[in-house]
Amino acid sequence: MATKVKHVKKKKLGSYPHLMVVFSITVALFVIGLFGLLLIHAGKLSEKVKESIEMQVYLDRNLTQVQLVRLKKTFAAKEYVAYQNDTAQVRYISKEEGAKAFLDETGEDFMAFLGENPLRDAYTLRIDADHSSSAMLKSIKLDLEEIDGVHEVQYVESLIESINANIQKISIILIGFAAILVLVVTILINNTIKLALYSQRFLIRSMQLVGATSFFIQRPFLNRAAWQGVVSGILASVLLFVLMQYAYTEITELQLLRNDEQTYILMGALVVIGLIIGFLSSYRSVRKYLRMSLDELY
Repeated sequence: MATKVKHVKKKKLGSYPHLMVVFSITVALFVIGLFGLLLIHAGKLSEKVKESIEMQVYLDRNLTQVQLVRLKKTFAAKEYVAYQNDTAQVRYISKEEGAKAFLDETGEDFMAFLGENPLRDAYTLRIDADHSSSAMLKSIKLDLEEIDGVHEVQYVESLIESINANIQKISIILIGFAAILVLVVTILINNTIKLALYSQRFLIRSMQLVGATSFFIQRPFLNRAAWQGVVSGILASVLLFVLMQYAYTEITELQLLRNDEQTYILMGALVVIGLIIGFLSSYRSVRKYLRMSLDELY
């Protein structure tokens, strides 16, 4: 009785680990993307904090309604006043409203023993985030105080300086971490492609021995590495998008910090980064094996 010979499928010598390369690059780019999202949301939070800066502009007494309207238009025309939905963030607070707010907060009616309201009518101006530095705020204060009808301008100067200093420190730290992370990820992707091309070193030498030019040998490896970088960047972007939508669903407050334009730019950057790093890493590795002697390949 004839014995059946069982054929075992052997792994092809020198096979290229496509899935391993794509998976490794995708994970590395995903990590960069996560940190990029952190920077975007931190930047948006910083902008929100800066946009919450307000100045109280106290007015001269006995201004007419016409003068009050003219002052509001003057404030709204200033380039440093923030806008929301095409509306200047200028709010009028009468001295009566100020007295009522003081009574609600403290429970003390100062008008009962003073016999009159010593407060002044005022406008509250919300300052644009681009003009929130300490130096700019001081300049804005001087500019407002020169306007006819303005008695005094006040803002919490010490708090603003503290906010700006902390934001600057946090920004420097985050940028430093981002630079280190990009360096680490670049090294990781480079090593992944180098390990993958290690299995192709004899194929490269065989092509070289039959007279193939360096450009002819490098082209398929470079094309493959570039496409793997692009595919990895797309996969990383899709994962980031899914994670981001899930986070927005679970934590609705994050919606206030979303910046779709910068997020899409980040996703496009991941694709470009994957392409460039993959191409350059493959180029360096193939060039290395092209220059090695046969003994060095073993």
